[in-house]
Amino acid sequence: MPVPPVLRPDEPDVRREVEIALRPTWVRMHSQLPPTLMWGYEGSVPGPTIEVRRGQRIRIAWTNRIPLGSEFPVTAVEVGPARPGQPLPHNRPGREGVEPSKDVAALPAWSVTHLHGAQTGGGNDGWADNAVGFGDAQLSEYPNDHAATQWWYHDHAMNITRWNVYAGLVGTYLIRDDEEEALGLPSGEREMPLILADRNIDTDSDGRLNGRLLHKTSILVAKHPETGKPVTLPFVGPYSTVNGVIWPHLDVDADWYRFRLVNASNARVYNLVLVDEDGDPVPGVVHQIGSDGGLLPRAVTHDFIGGAPLIAAPAERFDLLIDFRKLAGRKVRLVNKGRNQPPGVPDLADSIPHPQVMEFRVDKCERPSRFSLPSMISGSFRRFDHDHVDHGHRLIVLTPPATVGGGGHPEIWEMAELKDVEAAAITVPTEGIVQVKGSDGKLRTYRRTSRTFNDGLGFTIGEGSYEQWSFLNLSVIMHPMHIHLADFQVLAREAYDVTGFDPVLGGTRSPITFDPGRPLAVPPNEQGWKDVFRVTAAESVKVMGHFDGAYGRFMYHCHLLEHEDMGMMRPFVVMPPEALKFDHGTGHGGHHA
Repeated sequence: MPVPPVLRPDEPDVRREVEIALRPTWVRMHSQLPPTLMWGYEGSVPGPTIEVRRGQRIRIAWTNRIPLGSEFPVTAVEVGPARPGQPLPHNRPGREGVEPSKDVAALPAWSVTHLHGAQTGGGNDGWADNAVGFGDAQLSEYPNDHAATQWWYHDHAMNITRWNVYAGLVGTYLIRDDEEEALGLPSGEREMPLILADRNIDTDSDGRLNGRLLHKTSILVAKHPETGKPVTLPFVGPYSTVNGVIWPHLDVDADWYRFRLVNASNARVYNLVLVDEDGDPVPGVVHQIGSDGGLLPRAVTHDFIGGAPLIAAPAERFDLLIDFRKLAGRKVRLVNKGRNQPPGVPDLADSIPHPQVMEFRVDKCERPSRFSLPSMISGSFRRFDHDHVDHGHRLIVLTPPATVGGGGHPEIWEMAELKDVEAAAITVPTEGIVQVKGSDGKLRTYRRTSRTFNDGLGFTIGEGSYEQWSFLNLSVIMHPMHIHLADFQVLAREAYDVTGFDPVLGGTRSPITFDPGRPLAVPPNEQGWKDVFRVTAAESVKVMGHFDGAYGRFMYHCHLLEHEDMGMMRPFVVMPPEALKFDHGTGHGGHHA
């Protein structure tokens, strides 16, 4: 398994300027494959691991050095439609005889880089429209005034993020601080990123893998009645890569290691289990000490009992310690478990033809470290006290793909609660009106205020404000929702009966109702700082964050990149509260259950 190079801007406490160039590069994804054309930061896939100290402000010139007229590295096809009862065809290599998209092949190198998780001004955040072409640079400044954590950087260009990221434009970014260093965690050669991503590969006329990146999606609806265009599922591929290589192995000593894992896939959700040579789960050796926004208060041990996996949705990060001390002389594998099969067994019904992710080959350790897992990881972490924090509320509804006006794709609906007098004046059911009976038993009526990225600005937030956002999922699709700028804590997961929503109407015929018979808990490894939240079907996820330290226009969106590119993304603005008093909009306020 390759380990990306490390870039450490020197001279702490001094503002540093760094250039990172985007370049075409040839990558060997597997020893049995020919080279693959990709795009990489500094010609590396993944890009270099950027490492800074807390408070070490740096400026990066993300410079586009991909020459005009360069070949786009991704072949894109849509196959199907899928046949009832048959496995979806997107998990097979090759184009199934379908001609590749000429529009994708004609794409220029047009890119903008988002440092995912960073607290920085809107002008530095990687706004999707502000992409640059060959010879130009995106200049971004990062204060890095944040507790030790793992962020990651990736392309965020409007409409084409799914293909640019797939081409290789990803990398990881680490912040160090004194609290982390005092733990004496494994470091140096015993700390490394694990950047997971699934891929598909094209074939030649003889059916042999030719190394070419293939973005192959399955058609769900051949011709949508509203748009006349096919509706496709998000991309998932048959081959898992770690740090750019398919099914790598890593030689480790029988000691502690620290792995900084990020799921950089377009849409693949990994259900990770560590198994031994016989395929049995290996309990008690994988400990999670951090999540998206930094260290957890206490370590969470993943025992994989009964095959229970570590669930990693796109863009989620996991700070993992693995204790190999009792595994000397053995081989253990990280596998992606299907919902219908034991760990390590292919599950075609769950789009997992090849469950293997990577292998660890454990050698004896001549000089074991003295590290031991502390009972407390972060003493600085504090939970939000919902009842004693002055905060605003937002409700975001995630609609089914079949909703009228959605063009066959799921949408983000921003909702405004109506006062009792306004609600009484509305005839229900009505398109764009959603009624919700929450856990407090109160019935609330909401009006949709936006549904696509280009609708008018909805949320304007005063800098320094605390806000609770609730994502209510009315569909059968899990959405990993990401909010730029702020760190959040998951307050609650609640089950709802969503059958009252009528996609044909585009509103509720009966209220969406809290379901006390299906209690949901916030897992221990989600009780730290998060910026990506898995919102499963018929569920409401309530999160609270502090929008401090930066001004500007930001985005939030589904991190299934195909959904993001198809409009499941919305803007919001953070401004000084003193200036917000003169705001002429109505995007600040509202309440919900």
